[in-house]
Amino acid sequence: MVTSRWMLRLILLFAVCEAQAQRLCAQGEAQTATLKAAARMTAKDAEALEEGLRTNPDNLTAREKLIKYYFMETVASPTRELEERREKHVLWLIEHNPDSDLAGSPETEILPMGLTGSTEGYQRGKQLWLEQAERHPDNQRVLRNAGQFLAIFDTKIGQGLLEKALALDPGDPQASSKLAHSYEMERVLASSPEQKAILAQKALSIRERGLERTEGTKKFHELADLATSAFEAGETEKAQQYASELLQSTEQFKKDWNYGNALHKGNIVLGRVALKKGDIEGAKEHLIAAGQTPGSPQLDSFGPNMTLAKELLEKGEREAVLTYLESCGKFWKMHGEKLQSWMASVRGGGIPDFGANLLY
Repeated sequence: MVTSRWMLRLILLFAVCEAQAQRLCAQGEAQTATLKAAARMTAKDAEALEEGLRTNPDNLTAREKLIKYYFMETVASPTRELEERREKHVLWLIEHNPDSDLAGSPETEILPMGLTGSTEGYQRGKQLWLEQAERHPDNQRVLRNAGQFLAIFDTKIGQGLLEKALALDPGDPQASSKLAHSYEMERVLASSPEQKAILAQKALSIRERGLERTEGTKKFHELADLATSAFEAGETEKAQQYASELLQSTEQFKKDWNYGNALHKGNIVLGRVALKKGDIEGAKEHLIAAGQTPGSPQLDSFGPNMTLAKELLEKGEREAVLTYLESCGKFWKMHGEKLQSWMASVRGGGIPDFGANLLY
């Protein structure tokens, strides 16, 4: 059971990291400019900055540039050496500037597992964040940054810090989204339907509060999670409302990286709502529409959501599922063999083990 739970956490972690990497492209022109600047840096430039820090260790600007540079380099070509260099500056940032925007960003996460993961680095970061949270109990940004760092691998501690951050600023969209996502991860790992529904309701409530101060692109990015949490919480009408709003807003965001996700997830939720209401034909139509997505960074890597497909297979609706799987082959090219295996199973009268594709 322990191994199974950690495998699920690892699968979810990859999805989280992918989503966070995508969001870097959507954080506005200022953030994009800093990442472009990091991409223009060379190893020689980085070494010059490192040399300068030997005589001026408090140069915050240099450390921020190096964190971004090493982050981009690690994304492109992950090595433990690059990660160790980034970690050194991340730990300094936590210790000296814990309320900075960068300290709460994906570039400053330290993972205790994976190709470049470091248990020692993560534990040191955890210790520093807990010290900062104790030292600054009324600093909302410090508590939020600390909670974000700990929310995946020290779930309860991270949730507690994010809840304190929200108590200081109840409508903070960033803290709301991270805390809600933490509850959604916990819901996937929960064993009982009752506990799953309770956690989904918590996530929904938090996301709805955050939505009050969210608009435009950020709202577009939140609606899919809102719709999914509402459905899992048993709030069928809310799920239909949020999913419909999501699909209606896609016309405004055709160039956004989340466009393909929105078409896919919105239709999956509406199909599940239709199926719950006994409208099998409507559910099939939404499943096929979900397969018409042009894809996205997440869908192209991790593949389609198979929850509605599985539910329809359990009703004996094989043709609609086969049509859906064929459509998904247009964007999920890196795992075509898995799709073919699923299709063969469906044609043979079976229900495939969709594994992680039922989780997101």
